[in-house]
Amino acid sequence: MNRRQLISNSFLMLGGYALSATVVKAASGNPGQLPAVSDIDPHKAFGSKNAPVIMEVYSDFQCPACKQLFKTTNQQLMDNYVNTSKVYLVHRDFPLPMHAYSRVAASYARAAAHIGRTEAVELALFQNQEKWEANGDVKGIVSAALTPADMKKVQALVDGKTLEPLIERDKQLGQMVPINQTPTTVFHSKGQTYPYVGVMSYDVLKQFIDQLLSQK
Repeated sequence: MNRRQLISNSFLMLGGYALSATVVKAASGNPGQLPAVSDIDPHKAFGSKNAPVIMEVYSDFQCPACKQLFKTTNQQLMDNYVNTSKVYLVHRDFPLPMHAYSRVAASYARAAAHIGRTEAVELALFQNQEKWEANGDVKGIVSAALTPADMKKVQALVDGKTLEPLIERDKQLGQMVPINQTPTTVFHSKGQTYPYVGVMSYDVLKQFIDQLLSQK
């Protein structure tokens, strides 16, 4: 995680809404107009496409802050907002160049998503992040989370590299935001965009989504 300008114990104004948090301010931290959300891989998107709020999460599987965000917010976000059609959650792969194995992890996770095994593999990668970061054995971690039959399918997709253009497209879209560190979450609601850089606690996330949902 590339730490930039820290604003400790302050307020980040997103579209006129104050969020109490320790945040890293994005270069495009003010609400604004970005191109409509496009190039969504349906295997890496969750919830209803017609949800009033879209969340794009740019993430790197080797990033400790991304692990923290996943572990502290993902399940509650899914249960309370995604599965209730309030939020459309889009995962964007943004492997950072300083992380030796993050691109490999993204490839395996993308392949797993395309055979319907997103949750198991993402959980395994984040829970065992320190282990595969140390030895580079992404394949071993993924293999342990899948049946042999599923692993065979995943490996075929990874070896065939047919999904690599989807990861590249996510990176290109992130560079347009622009994304300078992970995780970065871009909220879309009623024609406005609100980038948030860093780890947002679930309580703060809930507060902000509820404010967006109540906006007329």
